[in-house]
Amino acid sequence: MTADPRTRLEKLRVDALARAEAAIAALSQLTHDREGANDDDEHDPEGVTLSSEWSRLTGLADAAQAELHQIEDALIRVDAGTYGVCTNCGRGIPSERLEARPFAELCVPCAEKSGR
Repeated sequence: MTADPRTRLEKLRVDALARAEAAIAALSQLTHDREGANDDDEHDPEGVTLSSEWSRLTGLADAAQAELHQIEDALIRVDAGTYGVCTNCGRGIPSERLEARPFAELCVPCAEKSGR
């Protein structure tokens, strides 16, 4: 890995938090912009419908929150000295997997078995 795990995970946390905050702010703005509006946007051929934009932004916020949770869990493992150790079988997680997925908690065989 190019950086120590804590530094890399902290950077990923900052990025995920920014994405979550941006999606939540956009949802708030969308709600504010639509307050009192009586538009039938489901039949507006000119743009994205309110429900599809709401779904998109909610999905982005949920994904960023889920990533934040995974990063926080990985930071706990760093502090506990168990980062890079499979939480299922106890074997080491290959550095290539941690490079691709820094918050991985399972080795490749265990991840394949669990579908993650």
